[in-house]
Amino acid sequence: MDSLSLLTFLLLGATVIGLYYRKNSGLIKRKKRLKLSTSEFGGAYGKRATILQFSTTFCSSCRAAKALIKDVVKDEADISYYEVDAESNLELVRKVDVRSTPTTLFLDSSGFEIARATGKPKRDQLIKVVASL
Repeated sequence: MDSLSLLTFLLLGATVIGLYYRKNSGLIKRKKRLKLSTSEFGGAYGKRATILQFSTTFCSSCRAAKALIKDVVKDEADISYYEVDAESNLELVRKVDVRSTPTTLFLDSSGFEIARATGKPKRDQLIKVVASL
């Protein structure tokens, strides 16, 4: 294989991986029923639902996700929103299997995880999930 063919193969592979990541980033997916206690994230359950966003200090996507989520749930008094610093809560990060930030967990009123989004959630999906909680 000559160097031009190798370069073409690598560029094509990187493009496919990038497009796959872009398509799946921020999708809200149903997850296992993991139970979180209020003491683990330092807050209280919402009457209808709780949204936890795991963030880090230097994550620009985390700031964008925070603004989006706050905007969508601002009129929902029965939904609690908490931002969790992933760097200072490593035990909780390991328990819920956060692999990148931002990661957003959607909990029911009892604290069971019902869905999650890795990456900045997409507005239309976020609105649908909040309406269905």
